[in-house]
This record gives sequence, C-alpha cells and structure tokens, in this order.
Amino acid sequence: MTDEYKALLANNTWELVPRPPDTPVIRCMWLFKHKFHADGSLERHKARLVVNGKSQTVGVDCDETFSPVVKPTTIRTVLSLAVSRGWSTHQLDVKNAFLNGHLKETVYMFQPPGFTSSTHPKHVCKLNKSLYGLKQAPRAWYQRFAGYLFKCGFTSNVCDTSLFIYHHGNHLAYLLLYVDDIILTASSNDLLQRIIRSLTAEFKMTDLGSLHHFLGIAVTKQHNGLFLSQSTYAADILSRANMSNCNHVSTPVEVGSKLSADSGASFPDGSLYRSLAGALQYLTITRPDIAYAVQQVCLFMHAPREPHFQFLKRILRYIKGTINQGLLISPSKSTTLTAYSDADWGGCPDSRRSTSGYCVYLGSNLISWSSKRQPTISRSSAEAEYRGVANTVAEISWV
Repeated sequence: MTDEYKALLANNTWELVPRPPDTPVIRCMWLFKHKFHADGSLERHKARLVVNGKSQTVGVDCDETFSPVVKPTTIRTVLSLAVSRGWSTHQLDVKNAFLNGHLKETVYMFQPPGFTSSTHPKHVCKLNKSLYGLKQAPRAWYQRFAGYLFKCGFTSNVCDTSLFIYHHGNHLAYLLLYVDDIILTASSNDLLQRIIRSLTAEFKMTDLGSLHHFLGIAVTKQHNGLFLSQSTYAADILSRANMSNCNHVSTPVEVGSKLSADSGASFPDGSLYRSLAGALQYLTITRPDIAYAVQQVCLFMHAPREPHFQFLKRILRYIKGTINQGLLISPSKSTTLTAYSDADWGGCPDSRRSTSGYCVYLGSNLISWSSKRQPTISRSSAEAEYRGVANTVAEISWV
C-alpha cells in the first residue's frame, strides 16, 4: 500500500485542496489481489487504490466514457501476417496504465484510507490524473496513449481504432492495444526495439519479450507457426462447474438436438448458468468448434431451464476431452480472403428463426467465425442462405 501511495504522489495524481461547497466528492478504497504468471503460479501481491465511480454523475464529473479495445479478429489477422512474414512479435505491459490519463473534468475524491494528511485532515483530493474506478479512466488512458503514438508517426486504423500502424518507406509496424496490454510486431528488429525504447521512455512499461500470454491466451511458438490455447482457462471453467473429473464426449452437441425456451423445469441457479455461459463465450476466441453450441446456450441466459443446463454440461464434457485443443496460425504464402457460409431454415422451435454461421480465412489461417440467430423469419431456405451470405460479405468487407 505504501509503495502504491508513493507512486501516486510521484505521478502527481492529485493535489490537496479545501473541500468546495455543494460539490460531489467520491470515495476511494484499497483493493488487494494476487498477480499470477502464465503457468498459474503466484507472481506477487498487489494493492491498488480505486475510486467508487458509481457515484459519478454524467455531465457533472464525467462526460464521455467509451474506450475502444482491439477486436479478436484483428489480433488473429495481425498475428497471421506477422507469422507469414517472419516478423518478431513482442508483448508489452503498461504499469498503472490508467494513472497516465489526463482528466478534462474536475473530480474531487476523499483522501485514501490510512493515508489521511496530518496537517490537512479535512482537505480533499482534486484529481489531476485518472484513477482506476473512474468512469472516464479507460477513455482518458486511450486518448493519452493514442496521442503519443500519433506524435511518433503511427496512424489509427479506421475499422479498428485500437490497431495502430507505422508505415514509413519500407518500414512497417503494427501495434495492438487492449487496455494496458500491447502486442507489437514490426518488419525489422531495429524498428521493433526503437519503438519499445520510445514507449518505455514515455510510459512505465515492461517488455515481456516474445508474445507468450495475452488476455488469458497462451501463445506457444512451434516449428509450424503460433499455437493459441486457453487450456488453463478451460480447466478453470470445469472446476467452477465441479466437472473437473467428468467423462468426456466426442461432440459438443447431439445430432438434431434443439432447445426450446419452454421445455423442462426452471433451473434453480440462474447465476451459475449465466457465469458458465459467459465463460464459454470467452473460450470461443480460440475454439471455433464450440461456437454454435455456445450460441445456443446463450439464447436462454435470461431464464435457463434444466434441458438448457444439460446442454451446457455436454459442452463442458466435450471440452474435458479436448482441453488442449486451440488455434494454429501458420505461415501462409497467400493473403487471399476466403469465406464459407451456411444457414439452417427455421431452426428455432419457438420463433422459427434461422441460424447462420460463417468462417473467414486469411490465406490458410482461420481469423474470424460466427454463429448467430437471424433477426427476422425467412420464408424459404434460399432466403435464410442469402441472409447468411450477407452477414459473411459484411464481415469480409470489414476485414
């Protein structure tokens, strides 16, 4: 706590001022957590000062709060290009990223618990920099980081503003930003190191070396490319469901099975169902084989029933037997986009709406996929197929 408090003071995060009358003052608290290595072992204990952003009022002490993050398809696309071109890919971590953001609004905060000033105990903190918990903190950090990259010659991609591109002559670099986690790849090691030195001089940043663990995804370098896996995360899902020792099955869905919103008794623990379904959604980042099955269970998160939970448990049993599977990104000589689309017709027994899906390849690498129920009823199988194709074309155009 003391180290964190000293770092906040050194960063000029706030200044003590008399409490202004008729002005909202938000509270803060200390949060403690464990930081783990990629293999699950304990790295260190961490204390962080956070504010109660729930008490902020839009238009008073906060305004715009949205902050973009890089999309999974963008990550897979850039990794595919880097692997195919033989570029080095590094992983960077920003220390206390949100503390770098400059606030445009005037925000007052009570003094941190345990560190009240002995000379001015009634004063409050007028924030100069953003803190974790503020509604506008992610946006302030993104604007601060993006502004510096623009000065360094980067441009922001139009379709995904968290992808930054440096292109000067024959030199090319891609930088992916997801809050405080960064993936950086460049056409030469000299350019890569130059960018890292520039970022490290401006922000407190750690170069974690070659990409190995990003957003809970283990990245293993193999002779035939990069292997993306979430096996540790999948094991955690099985543990949360008390199914670590369950029997496995060979498919995530039984042939011809359809879920209905009204079949069976209500499932008593809706929170558990929603928690597991949401966790499975994140697992689909590297597991396209369960995309359709997960989409089906997510349709009933508002009111799950016993057959829905049995359907979900079958997915978990399938994951148990395929826990080490993932996504391989291998070198490809082609950058041609190839897509496949399919749809059923009136597959939903309740609404008679169809489900369409697609997958998009960049060369030989799978970079995007989806399984989604169509928003309207199709009057023929041809109409359902065309709606599916339209979604696929939209995704290809975006890529």
